[in-house]
Amino acid sequence: MLYIIGGASRSGKTIIAKRLSTQLGIPYLSLDWIMMGFTNGIPEYGVHDKLFPDEIAERLWSFIKAMLESMIHVETDSIIEGEALLPELIIELQKKYPDHIKICFLGYTDITVEKKVSEIREFSQLQNDWLIDKSDAYIQDHVQNMIAHSKRIKKSCKANQLQYIDTSEAFMEALDFTAGQLAK
Repeated sequence: MLYIIGGASRSGKTIIAKRLSTQLGIPYLSLDWIMMGFTNGIPEYGVHDKLFPDEIAERLWSFIKAMLESMIHVETDSIIEGEALLPELIIELQKKYPDHIKICFLGYTDITVEKKVSEIREFSQLQNDWLIDKSDAYIQDHVQNMIAHSKRIKKSCKANQLQYIDTSEAFMEALDFTAGQLAK
């Protein structure tokens, strides 16, 4: 079974992936690692971390789709998480392999930029986080972009009948619920 967790940056994807990995005893793969491989290893491909998530998803889709189909064919159980997924793209695999893939998307559409920045600052102090050395203005801009991205994902999930979980309120409870839904 492939467990696919897509969504906005800072929505809880990695937390769920790590939790499910431990609970189910299967590995997880962050699509951020692949994207950074393109950024730093083969920049001539034009995939890099400064692009908006939907651009990255569209540019990487043929690669990610082939990788996921290969994993399904060899019956590899794994958790895949990252921003580089869009509901309107992944639905193709859901329809083709309904018994081999579970999908959910996370985002935050109903939170103030100030509250999310505060949450990020608090979380960043707890572990080695890529935003720890960024300015508040940088994080505010990132959060504004991710709120807009969350709204786009939420709309696409609804259109494609895929699960969307909003983590704006009761963040950890939303993650607990999502992990439970995926583990069923």
